[in-house]
Amino acid sequence: MEDSSCEHSLEEQCVGHPGKEMDHPEDPGKESDSRETQTWACSRRHTTKHTGEKPYICGECEYKTTNKSHLSRHMKIHTGEKPHKCDQCDYSASHKSNLDRHIAAKHTGDKPYMCEVCGFRTAYRSELSRHMRTHTGEKPYKCDQCDYSAAGKSALNQHLAKHTGEKPYLCEECGYSATRNSYLSQHMRTHTGEKPYKCDHCDYSAADKSTLVKHIRKHTGEKPYMCGECGFRTADRSTLSRHMRTHTGERRYKCDQCDYSAARKYDLDKHLATHTGEKPFMCGECGHRTARKSTLYKHMRTHSGGKPFMCDRCDYSAAQKCTLDRHLMTHTGEKPYMCGECGHRTAEKSDLARHMRTHTGEKT
Repeated sequence: MEDSSCEHSLEEQCVGHPGKEMDHPEDPGKESDSRETQTWACSRRHTTKHTGEKPYICGECEYKTTNKSHLSRHMKIHTGEKPHKCDQCDYSASHKSNLDRHIAAKHTGDKPYMCEVCGFRTAYRSELSRHMRTHTGEKPYKCDQCDYSAAGKSALNQHLAKHTGEKPYLCEECGYSATRNSYLSQHMRTHTGEKPYKCDHCDYSAADKSTLVKHIRKHTGEKPYMCGECGFRTADRSTLSRHMRTHTGERRYKCDQCDYSAARKYDLDKHLATHTGEKPFMCGECGHRTARKSTLYKHMRTHSGGKPFMCDRCDYSAAQKCTLDRHLMTHTGEKPYMCGECGHRTAEKSDLARHMRTHTGEKT
């Protein structure tokens, strides 16, 4: 039955498809270029938008789609085929759209999509759409197993793995498993040491693109993510998410061995080490061991003297981001820690702890 609520006529659906080969309506394995078959195929694709039908199924995994061309693109994930080559470097892509984005981001520097709220620019329309949700708070991607919702489809896919527990991508070096092939690719660089993403402002390089993007904002000063409650701005989406919990009081990360909970996964991971005592990361210089790789990196700077975190207001630099954050408060005058007894405010948590002893009488 024709859907009378649909605004698109059959003629409109088929505009731009003359001469294109389509699946035959009676025999999906047979192709035909007749106008009748083209019209049928256009109508069928459009109808699936209403019915939710996904007749094209991947034989390698559970992926389903409404469109044969989408299935063909998907199959390249399994075959590893990357027919679209960049003529300026050795990059290749499975889809032409990915190659176009690569050229814009890496070679031409073209960023035609701009946020009218904060001036954020990007080479990708989809990235601008995701960025706009940081202003609107929109989370259109809903989990069908709980009340979780996300601003981006990739975030929802990551969340869904918590329900299924499925991690089909396995590292043969260490047994690490991941929910997505891209995560495994990033992980493999911890073994190879590869850092293909280069900063064009300095000699910094990163193992993944998102880390490079965050680094570049140290040069540009860009802080596209803003808190709607207090105006706090940050260069990093995850930092904004953590900041928002200071308003909501949410402590989503629960310890499964005691009643401890934390606002940040980082804090929960540190806490879990108090149960296991495990410290798998060791310094090759002095034998110092840590529970977290990031903590080992911080420790290594005591040997190298590296201070990668730069203040954009003076020539100060720090070995750790938290040290830089404390320094920045000397410029802003911010004092986020407040005493509940007398209203005294401090820039550092440790200073507040010392101040509280004036009320408790505790002596160190």
